[in-house]
Amino acid sequence: MKQWLDQARHRDERDALAKYKEEFYLGDAVYYMDGNSLGLMSRRSEQSMLDVMEDWKNHGIDGWTRGERPWFYMSERVGEMMAGLVGADSHEVLATSSTTMNIHQTIRTLYRPTDERHRILVDDLNFPSDIYAVQSILEDYGYGDGMVKVPSEDGHLLSTERIIDMMDESIALILLPSVLYRSGQVLEMEKITEKAHEKGIIIGFDLCHSIGSVPHQLKEWGVDFAVWCTYKHLNGGPGSVAGLYVNEKHHHHPVSLKGWFGNNKETQFDMAHTFDQAADISQYQVGTPHIFSMAPLLGALEMFTEAGIGNIRRKSLELTDFMMEMIEDALRDHDIDIITPKDHDARGGHILIGHPKAAGINAALKSKGVIPDFRAPSYVRIAPVALYNSFEDVHHTVMILKEIMDDRLYEEFDNKRGVIA
Repeated sequence: MKQWLDQARHRDERDALAKYKEEFYLGDAVYYMDGNSLGLMSRRSEQSMLDVMEDWKNHGIDGWTRGERPWFYMSERVGEMMAGLVGADSHEVLATSSTTMNIHQTIRTLYRPTDERHRILVDDLNFPSDIYAVQSILEDYGYGDGMVKVPSEDGHLLSTERIIDMMDESIALILLPSVLYRSGQVLEMEKITEKAHEKGIIIGFDLCHSIGSVPHQLKEWGVDFAVWCTYKHLNGGPGSVAGLYVNEKHHHHPVSLKGWFGNNKETQFDMAHTFDQAADISQYQVGTPHIFSMAPLLGALEMFTEAGIGNIRRKSLELTDFMMEMIEDALRDHDIDIITPKDHDARGGHILIGHPKAAGINAALKSKGVIPDFRAPSYVRIAPVALYNSFEDVHHTVMILKEIMDDRLYEEFDNKRGVIA
């Protein structure tokens, strides 16, 4: 296996992003491969959090408008920093609330059901919270049976043609993931959006598992709205404030969930009881911004601006290519199934492997300092992240996996799933 180690070291020597690894805290992990669940803390995030706390210490309530990071505009500032990652204009992107709350806010604002056209198209593989939100919206409108799910033929992947075929005249709105959270499949967002609009359907995407690892061109593609979390590939910290995109063509709609931070900032402190809706994406805010849950993003997103999402994507694909090639070679006798598509256009930033003893394998990996995550019933997700994982990290991770399989160490950990995040 020496050729793999030599190859890893050669790639690391010419990796332009290698310097960013020193910016992150590894904690107890030897090889952290779970950035698709929770990204690591960076020194810049730590510092931006401390800076914002210092503003509170020094300015008190005047921190809302004073200093280099006035809190009153922080949601918009962070949104502007994320705009390039999703291919949108700054006035269309905002940091606010949580992913699930942003699903409620956007769908309730843009959904225009009639008895003939009220169904919402989702998929059978999406993260449960998205489904819960859509179901509750439909129930509130009196259309409890209005959810339509695109099925998966193999339980892992979705067919673009099947999605398009299900866009009939009863569909009012579509919500799909950009990257499937289990298999890592990237959907053909541009093509799906084009076909939805041909049929007069509003369409949005959940970017939780793609933002920060896969480039997007939401404005160019005509996507109506998108939501995402910021604690995975964006490294914003646990519970960090979510992101939201709404195409400017929809900014004239009255927002569903009204609150004082969605008010026009010029009149917000008039304290009138008539809502004066902001003209841009700020209208989608509701309550007071969660400043300390946003502050780490000020530092984290600096690195994305510097590194460039195109460069991050290239390294991410190279890392996962290298990992899959190594697994196929080093573990060819162990019936490890690679579920994630190999085609670059169809693969996000993590890979999914399958084995009947996946729970034990996951626990054994953790016992040796490798941090992946388990997905029931028999899968392990592994995410080598471009900003803080090296090719040598990938090599050692696969060699540890080989040791676990060769020596059947997973038997010592059967049924120990570990933390699922």
